[in-house]
Amino acid sequence: MLPESCEPLWSERFFRGAPLTTSGGSSRGDWLLAALRVSSCAAAESASAAAGDFGAMSHTILLVQPTKRPEGRTYADYESVNECMEGVCKMYEEHLKRMNPNSPSITYDISQLFDFIDDLADLSCLVYRADTQTYQPYNKDWIKEKIYVLLRRQAQQAGK
Repeated sequence: MLPESCEPLWSERFFRGAPLTTSGGSSRGDWLLAALRVSSCAAAESASAAAGDFGAMSHTILLVQPTKRPEGRTYADYESVNECMEGVCKMYEEHLKRMNPNSPSITYDISQLFDFIDDLADLSCLVYRADTQTYQPYNKDWIKEKIYVLLRRQAQQAGK
């Protein structure tokens, strides 16, 4: 049982107004609600305390469906949007390692990463907003934009 202060975090009110159906019309509400239930109240509360800059340190849930088969759906939660974007990059790197098991090193460019993202049946994020105490959904295009900003920033820091 969640503490009383956390109960609103798990209610279906977060999904009002958010498009929660796939193009085939099947509901993703149960899947999203299950993902929200696993994330801890402590993570949401710490994100709430640290979320002065929206998204920077906001608890983020990554929802992944690699193929059209709903049984393949999975999720991961992160302490921040940046950690989540790094998680997407690591997911692609693991895919490359599986596809090239004999390669000692693997390189890729951002367009290949974006093609991988586009080829996933579904990829979305739920980012905790402290101001409304809700999770805001974001799509593949938003994720690609955030990854681009993250990698550009990392490249600039490496060049210094």
